[in-house]
Amino acid sequence: MDLSIAAILAQDGITSGAVYALLALALVLVFSVTRVIFIPQGEFVAYGALTLAVMQNGQAPQTSWLLLAMGVLTFLYDGVAVLRNAELRRDAGKRVAILAGKYLLFPLAVHLLATTYGAQPLPMLAQIALTLLIVVPMGPMLYRLAYQPLAEASTLVLLIVSVGVHFALVGLGLVMFGAEGSRTTAFSDARFDMGALTISGQSLWVIGVSGLLIAALYFYFDRTLTGKALRATAVNRLGARLVGIGTTQAGRLSFTLAAAMGALSGILIAPLTTVYYESGFLIGLKGFVGAIVGGLASYPVAAAGALLVGLLESYSSFWASAFKEVIVFTLIIPVLLWRSLTSKHVEDEE
Repeated sequence: MDLSIAAILAQDGITSGAVYALLALALVLVFSVTRVIFIPQGEFVAYGALTLAVMQNGQAPQTSWLLLAMGVLTFLYDGVAVLRNAELRRDAGKRVAILAGKYLLFPLAVHLLATTYGAQPLPMLAQIALTLLIVVPMGPMLYRLAYQPLAEASTLVLLIVSVGVHFALVGLGLVMFGAEGSRTTAFSDARFDMGALTISGQSLWVIGVSGLLIAALYFYFDRTLTGKALRATAVNRLGARLVGIGTTQAGRLSFTLAAAMGALSGILIAPLTTVYYESGFLIGLKGFVGAIVGGLASYPVAAAGALLVGLLESYSSFWASAFKEVIVFTLIIPVLLWRSLTSKHVEDEE
C-alpha cells in the first residue's frame, strides 16, 4: 500500500465514519433518555434512502401509507387513553381535536403531497424535504405505539421489543420497496484533485452535513431549554420527573431526533452505495459499535468511535475484503473487555 492508496482509503473511511457518527449519537441519545437499545435505527436509514430513490424513479412512495396507518393507530391509542383518564376527560374534546390534527390531518396532508407530487420531477431539495416529512414523524409514533407503554420495563424487555420492531419494519420495507436495491442522484458531481488524491463532491457533502448536524446537536443540548431537559432526563429520569420535566415528551423527542438523523444518514449515503430494504440493519449496527465505544453514554467518544469504525472498515476492505465486517464487529470485544475491567462493580444488596 502506497501513500496515495492510503489517502483514498482514509477519505472513504472518514466519509463512512461521518454517517456512522450520526447514527451512534442517535443511539446514545435514545438509550440515555429511554433506556431503549434502538435496533430499528437502521430501518430509518433504509426508509430515508429508498423513499428518495422511489421519488427520483418517478413513483409515489408507499411509505406515506405507512405514515398514515401509524398516525391512525397512534390517534386511537391516545384517544382511548384520554377517554379512560378522569382528569383528561374534562376537556376531552379539545384534546381529541389536537390529537386528530397531529395524527390524522398531518399524516393525511403528507400522504396527499406524496401521492400528488411524489412522482413528479421535483427539485432534489423538495424531494429531500418530502422524504423527511414522511419518514421523521414515524419516530415519535413508533415510540408511542411500541415503547411508551413499556417505559418502566426492564432494559431486556425493551431490547426484545426493539428486535420485534426491527423485524416488522424490515418486512414492511420489503413490501414497500421490493427486493431490488436503489441509488439516488449525487448532490454534486464535482471532483477536486489534490495531488494523487481525488475528492468527490458527494464525500464533501456527507462530511460537511454530518459536521453541521453534530454541531447543531451540541448547540441544541447546551443552549436550548428542551435540549437541557433531554440531558436532565438522560442523567436522572426520576429527578427530571420531580422537577416537572415530562419524561414521556422527552422520549418522543429523542425518537424524533433519532428518526431525523437516520433518514438524513440514508439520504447522504444513498448516492455512494446501493441501499436495499434490509441494508439499514448492517449500517445501524456499525453505528452501534461506535456507540458501544462511547459506553452508550458519551457523545464525543461515540462519535470518535464511529470514525474509527469507518476507517477500520475502509482499510479492512483493502487488506481482507472478505472479512471486513468480521474485523469491524470484532472491535466490540476489546472495548467491552476494557470497560468490564475498568468499571466499578456494585454488589447487589440482599
